[in-house]
Amino acid sequence: MTHAASSVARSLIRASLACLLVAGAGAALADDYAEVNALLRTGKAAEALDKADRYIAGNPRDPQMRFLRGVILSEQGKPQDAADTFVKLTQDYPELPEPYNNLAVIYAAQGQLDKARDALDNALRLNPNYAVAHENLGDVYVRMAARQYNRAQSFASTSSSVAPKLALVRQLVDSTGNAANGKLPAATPEQRRIVR
Repeated sequence: MTHAASSVARSLIRASLACLLVAGAGAALADDYAEVNALLRTGKAAEALDKADRYIAGNPRDPQMRFLRGVILSEQGKPQDAADTFVKLTQDYPELPEPYNNLAVIYAAQGQLDKARDALDNALRLNPNYAVAHENLGDVYVRMAARQYNRAQSFASTSSSVAPKLALVRQLVDSTGNAANGKLPAATPEQRRIVR
């Protein structure tokens, strides 16, 4: 995972976390979440994970802390463990769109664009107004388009119609802060998106 992809993932995952926290945490629970999140923000991911694990041991069905645990694992560069956490959340709480969005981030970072698209489709089925998921789906489609135009160009190198389309897609990707290398664009901290 590139540094840009990692920072985008952190920003986006925190946005989804904020949505989950607002969705139903009480004041006492919010303090636990805030403490874990503060540890994570200050670069103390191992401590944050330890505190999250201790909390989950006493509250194994708490979706917010489990979600935060997945975020921490992502921050620690453990995408498979994070994906396992988010998959389990989608199984236990199929009505929550945020774990699907975070799964999409992981899948996109791994180049599994079809799986990323499917996860985002699930998130949007659950919440059609989920702006971050819409944006992430657009980013996934841009990467899918670039992949297809690259393939077309490799099979039809003499075709004059493919090169301008590929250049346009590359320009679109470049304008968002990344080279057309399959990475999704970086987000500003204000955007708090999840896509990589």
